[in-house]
Amino acid sequence: MAFAGSNISLYQPDITQKLTERINDLKQKIAACGKRIRRFTERSRRFNQNRLFQSDQKRLYKSLQRPEIARFSSEDENHINRKLPKELLLRILSYLDVVSLCRCAQVSKLWNILALDGSNWQRIDLFDFQRDVEGPVIENISRRCGGFLRQLSLRGCESIADGSMKTLAQSCPNIEDLNLNKCKKLTDQTCQALGRRCNKLQRINLDSCPSITDISLKALSDGCPLLTHVNVSWCQSITDNGVEALARGCHKLKSFICRGCKNVNDKAVSSLATHCPDLEVLDVQGCDNVSDESISKLGGGMQRLCVSGCTRLTDAALTALAAHCPGLVTLELAQCSQLTDAGFQALARNCRMLERMDLEECVLITDTTLVHLSMGCPRLEKLTLSHCELITDYGIKQLSMSPCAAEHLTVLGLDNCPLVTDGALEHLTSCHNLQLIELYDCQMVTRNAIRKLRSHLPNIKVHAYFAPVTPPVAGGGARPRYCRCCNII
Repeated sequence: MAFAGSNISLYQPDITQKLTERINDLKQKIAACGKRIRRFTERSRRFNQNRLFQSDQKRLYKSLQRPEIARFSSEDENHINRKLPKELLLRILSYLDVVSLCRCAQVSKLWNILALDGSNWQRIDLFDFQRDVEGPVIENISRRCGGFLRQLSLRGCESIADGSMKTLAQSCPNIEDLNLNKCKKLTDQTCQALGRRCNKLQRINLDSCPSITDISLKALSDGCPLLTHVNVSWCQSITDNGVEALARGCHKLKSFICRGCKNVNDKAVSSLATHCPDLEVLDVQGCDNVSDESISKLGGGMQRLCVSGCTRLTDAALTALAAHCPGLVTLELAQCSQLTDAGFQALARNCRMLERMDLEECVLITDTTLVHLSMGCPRLEKLTLSHCELITDYGIKQLSMSPCAAEHLTVLGLDNCPLVTDGALEHLTSCHNLQLIELYDCQMVTRNAIRKLRSHLPNIKVHAYFAPVTPPVAGGGARPRYCRCCNII
């Protein structure tokens, strides 16, 4: 029905309401489309950035390959070039990394000259280019840097061979720090070249260079008397003879790392202890022939000692460390299964500077060890007790009441400690600096206890695993054809 003389409907409000709803619906759809467009635009931008980054990396890598300075078209120098002297520009560029220097080299002819000046290439890390770095790159860098080069990292550059390293040794006699980690093609010829030419070398990392033998250590001992840090981990051809030669020729040695060198034993450690009075770091992890005899000879400067996997060690080694190495800060004893509470009692009495201890699989220790550490090591920050199956809540309680717990303890490993229960976590609520706790396969610890711990320590990371509950075996009837605890089926 409508009023006389009018076309206005009595139901106009209904029409207006429907139009309003339709408009609102369209607005929502438009907003949703806008969100999709923004997401698509953001993805496209990231994709393009990634492509640009990859092409940029390739271009930068090519710039490393060029032995000569690139040519640019003649153009007016940038305003900054006229205002600042070359010496100041060189000083500014000296703070840039390799990638930034390569980018600057593409700005102008002057910047190319300045960016590729040898004085800017004193410290080079080619890890970002590791897959692409080949011999010509190292040879060109060596010639470009010359005597300026002090530090070079070729970590992971597996294509590098001896020929390139010989060029480096000839062109860069002042190099002091060389990282050749995982340069798997290198042999003793590289170290022989370094020994002949680079007598200022102080640090060398030969970790995971499988062809390195005692010949390399002999060459380094003869030609590099200033060496302070040597890493030959997983160079399994290294023996006592090579280490002894190194110790006799490099008296300033402060750090020696030979993880996984199975042929290194007491003779090598004794030589280091005798000839290297400044030795602070010794890592013989997995050298299972090392025994109490050589460990007892280590001197008072020792700060970090890793003897994990040296299964012949006994409490006599701990007693000797307590007597001779009071400045120990880090002690790793994983898998030293003959150690007992008595040894740690002696250690805790004298080594009060200890901050990090790894006691994984020291299966004979009990809560008594934690009592001694609680009283004697007030600076303890990281403690690993994995697979110490005799540790109980009482030991954790003593640890939580110690000075180290209240002020320093940040990491605690308790995985595979079957006697640890929810009570241990209640005690740890007072460790306000605790950042990480590992509870894998602690079957007496419940989710509820972990929630309570997190309520007191909201920033803590808890590594735990709870196996799914296995359904009970059916009393009779046919065997079920699927597992009820499997989330996939």
